Amino acid sequence: MTDTTLPGAAEIQARLLKGPYHQWLGLQVLAVGDGSIELGATWREEWVVNPEGGYTHGGILAALVDLTADWALVSRTGRGVPTIDLRVDYHRPARGNLRTTGKVIKFGRQFSVAEAQIFDAEGQLVASGRGVYATPAPKD
Repeated sequence: MTDTTLPGAAEIQARLLKGPYHQWLGLQVLAVGDGSIELGATWREEWVVNPEGGYTHGGILAALVDLTADWALVSRTGRGVPTIDLRVDYHRPARGNLRTTGKVIKFGRQFSVAEAQIFDAEGQLVASGRGVYATPAPKD
């Protein structure tokens, strides 16, 4: 019988924070479900691309889309997985702390698809995207 217990928020938080980049992004795991995740990202002044506008660089948003979609797959894979392809759409300037949601769209034996949305502190959608990830079974 296979253990289908989902990793909890604390366990995923510990895994995420092993990565220095994830630490720098100020990530917090807010919720975990079967094929879904919700994260918080603490704003940093270094994210600003245009001092006059004060908005977050698109590369930070792309990274958040990628890692949120990737980590939505953790409930199925038990581990982070490599990105094969990524699409990001930018909807409005992002400022301040961000909240991201990710969900698995299709889980496959070799490749899986997940998507993510990023919201600002007012709950407005600032960016969204979808990724394709390699999900072969781990080697024994």
